Formats: sequence, C-alpha cells, structure tokens
Amino acid sequence: MIVTGDIFNSTSYPLIDVRAGGSVRGEIAALNNILDKTVSWRQEGGTMIIPGHGRLSNEWEVTEYRDMMVIIRDRVQAMMSKGATLQQVLAAKVSADYDARFGSNSGPWTTAMFIEAVYTSLKE
Repeated sequence: MIVTGDIFNSTSYPLIDVRAGGSVRGEIAALNNILDKTVSWRQEGGTMIIPGHGRLSNEWEVTEYRDMMVIIRDRVQAMMSKGATLQQVLAAKVSADYDARFGSNSGPWTTAMFIEAVYTSLKE
C-alpha cells in the first residue's frame, strides 16, 4: 500500500505550487517514483494506492495519470517552443481530452490554474 498525498489525485489535476518550487517535471518525477515502488495490479498482492483525493487506486491508474501529465506537458512545451504565450496555450485547450475527468472551472484549483502552473514551471 502506498499513500500518495496530493501527488496523485484521482479526481482532479495535481496542484503544482510553483511559488513553493513545485514544477510539472517534479510532479512527473514523483509519479515515476511511486510507480517504481509498486507491484502490478495484475499480480496477486498488487500494490493498493491511496490518492490524496478520490477512490482507492492501483498502479495502472497512477500510470494513466502520469501519462496524462506527460502528454499535457509535451503539448504545452511544443506550443512554448513556437513562442506561444500563456493566453494562447490556455485558448488552445491543451488538456481538453482530460478535462471531463480532472478539470474544473471553479473552486480552489481550476483547469486554467493547472495549465498556468505547467506553463510557468516550464519557463523556469
């Protein structure tokens, strides 16, 4: 069993606190660290993963979450390499295919705040 805290959250995008030194790279590295310590969900005795928020999960779901993070990072990075501003990245809706599951337009952590954190952390 692994308790992930808010590194893995099965109900929303991860909170990346850029002002405190957080980054999309650090989030992906932390997810990879969790995955390095798990036993596959297909095996007897597979690792149960308790997310910071959401239901009990397994290695497969953390892998899916990590892959989502990598895809969004790569999309933002590709736009940035072409000179895109934060507003252009937000307008492109780079996370649209994940927003139904993880996104939010209101509350303490919105999709726009997440994309801004990814963008800002990649600029540093």
